[in-house]
Amino acid sequence: MAQPRVFLTAEWKQLLMLNYAVDPALLLPFLPAGTEIDSFEGRPYVSLVGFQFNDTRVAGFAIPFHRSFEEVNLRFYVRRAGKRGVVFMRELVPKIAIAATARLFYGEKYSRVPMAHRIRMTPGKTAIEAEYSWGTAPRQCAMRIETTGENYITSEGSLSQFITEHYWGYAAQSDGGCIEYEVQHPRWSVSDAKQASFSGDGTHFYGQAFGKVLMRPPDSAFLAEGSAVKVFRGTRIR
Repeated sequence: MAQPRVFLTAEWKQLLMLNYAVDPALLLPFLPAGTEIDSFEGRPYVSLVGFQFNDTRVAGFAIPFHRSFEEVNLRFYVRRAGKRGVVFMRELVPKIAIAATARLFYGEKYSRVPMAHRIRMTPGKTAIEAEYSWGTAPRQCAMRIETTGENYITSEGSLSQFITEHYWGYAAQSDGGCIEYEVQHPRWSVSDAKQASFSGDGTHFYGQAFGKVLMRPPDSAFLAEGSAVKVFRGTRIR
């Protein structure tokens, strides 16, 4: 069987992850055919993730003015045939060509919105302050973290490993089918949150149910250092 070709390569850096345990009933309408909800210690999670895309190449080619940008996505976790994967409920980027390409090839729920980020090292410390913001007033949203400054590799059986080590993507299609694609990257080092928060009109971007979830304090939060990644072309699953 021919191996899937690499579709996209990039550097994913400074991944800010706010994680919320939720009722599985919230996720069922978004569950792609052929997958089942994955959980950690019996609890399903959604994650709001903001990060930097750098040195982005599609099929080996750099798209002018589209090599570096932010992304914020809302996702949950699934399993299929022993594979651990991610389902994206909403993905936001500031570049229209990236959003259009992802919708065309994967059927992913990408939209273009204005975005910004800020990363700074706390003076005299190893802690990092990070912020990703998107949208415009009065509906602008932002996610923020101040880390403890202690970086570590995720350990076996930890929640941080569960969140960061799902290496497949699953995208429901308009005809009821599902596209499966692989994402390769090494295990990431992470730094836990000293404090973390979401603010803004989450209902506008994510609907009433998930907007309400995001207004709670996250059940866990951390900043992953990130790495080079490869995203492979998707295949339709039965």
